[in-house]
Amino acid sequence: MAAKSKTFPPVEDCPSIGRENDTVVADMDGTLLCGRSSFPYFALIAFEVGGVLRLLFLLLASPFAAALYYLISESAGIQVLIFAAFAGARVADIESVARAVLPKFYSGDLHPDTWRVFSSCGRRWVLTANPRIMVEPFLKEFLGADVVMGTEVGAVRGRATGFVKGPAGVLVGVNKADALMAAVGVGGAVPEIGLGDRKTDHPFMQLCKEGYIVPPKSEVKPVPVDKLPKPIVFHDGRLVQKPTPLTALFIVLWIPVGFLLACVRIAAGSLLPMSLVYHAFWALGVRVHVKGSPPPSAKSGEQTGVLFICSHRTLLDPIFLSTALRRPIPAVTYSLSRLSELISPIKTVRLSRDRAADAGMIKKLLEDGDLVICPEGTTCREPFLLRFSALFAELTDELVPVAMSNRMSMFHGTTARGWKGMDPFYFFMNPSPVYEVRFLNKLPYDLTCGAGGKSSHEVANYIQRTIAATLSYECTSFTRKDKYRALAGNDGIVGDHKKVANGNMSPFKVMGC
Repeated sequence: MAAKSKTFPPVEDCPSIGRENDTVVADMDGTLLCGRSSFPYFALIAFEVGGVLRLLFLLLASPFAAALYYLISESAGIQVLIFAAFAGARVADIESVARAVLPKFYSGDLHPDTWRVFSSCGRRWVLTANPRIMVEPFLKEFLGADVVMGTEVGAVRGRATGFVKGPAGVLVGVNKADALMAAVGVGGAVPEIGLGDRKTDHPFMQLCKEGYIVPPKSEVKPVPVDKLPKPIVFHDGRLVQKPTPLTALFIVLWIPVGFLLACVRIAAGSLLPMSLVYHAFWALGVRVHVKGSPPPSAKSGEQTGVLFICSHRTLLDPIFLSTALRRPIPAVTYSLSRLSELISPIKTVRLSRDRAADAGMIKKLLEDGDLVICPEGTTCREPFLLRFSALFAELTDELVPVAMSNRMSMFHGTTARGWKGMDPFYFFMNPSPVYEVRFLNKLPYDLTCGAGGKSSHEVANYIQRTIAATLSYECTSFTRKDKYRALAGNDGIVGDHKKVANGNMSPFKVMGC
């Protein structure tokens, strides 16, 4: 290894044509990512695996970590962050957050110049001081990295110790160069391109045939969403924004106030008559926007009620539909936590996943009046619609599509990995959440199964496309199983209590919407 540092040209000068047979090795923070600080990603780990108290601990430790990082050594500062975020956490939980939560935030910070070079090479290596367990899922699945070299964190009996494991220590400076040489092996070909952003990256960059520096630029814009190598359809986690130190501090201070506010809002929605809930929500800072012309309520003596077909953003969709109509509309759900059922201001009926039984139950409910169903079967946060189950189309010709959308500034009101009972609380903990209920035209009878002779799949697909066009969303063929396999490693099926008691299913794996 060269003992003397040298000056490297900027990454903008690196040609990216004809690199299909080349190997590139890149640093992560400040190189592959626009941001030079890894604090937000440690904060996400801390909050998702340990809650607000763990996030507070990380915040309190961060000034000490910063002092060590800038005044003594990068390695010492990073070790403090690792300990504060990881110590005592279950390794399985850290892996789950790395797979389901972090990719959304990492992909929103991808450096355009580095990605141009990195994506042009046939073999892609990443060398980072971040814990490998934290970054590997994103780098391999979304950026196509072949090799990920990162700091290894020790574990005992399935829980992280928070201490760095192995002789390599934190991969900073010379340790990065040593790790690269170990990966290359004796007599192996060194990578053609080395990309870094600071002086401590120079040792490994000098080992490569070409080295390029990524200069810090505050005005650089990340790769646009539509240009990402792989779209983020599913992601989990409670936090909407990337938790910078200031944002994380505000979250810690807001949660006690937000929880009390959420309890008041939920109480108002549950205890007041539905005709007053709309005004109560507005008075309490919940914005409900209603567009379109909803159909009148079914009159007594009519053969069947109207079936509202909603896109599914949170489990509160049927409640906000009822709020918009100023009357309670029963909802059929694929699964719901007991707490959510208890505090729900509307009647909720669980589907059994037995086609014949569910069809009979829905028909009976329609005989009593209007009904709402979310045929996606689970929620999706991004501008995509999952595949619509076609059962509803066979049961009635009185179909009204409803395009639901919402905006949250702090917390997501859905989860795939956590306890579903907290979903409404997290939604209402947002300072001023917004729900938009857009009623579309009732489906013409010539496009239904009964009067129009269409197949149930044709009807379901037509309504999916109509709602997607209204919201400017994209239709997909993904299902509930696809979502839960991606985020939680299971099928998202709610097991009965006997199976849980007999040990066939962990109670923490019982999933909902």
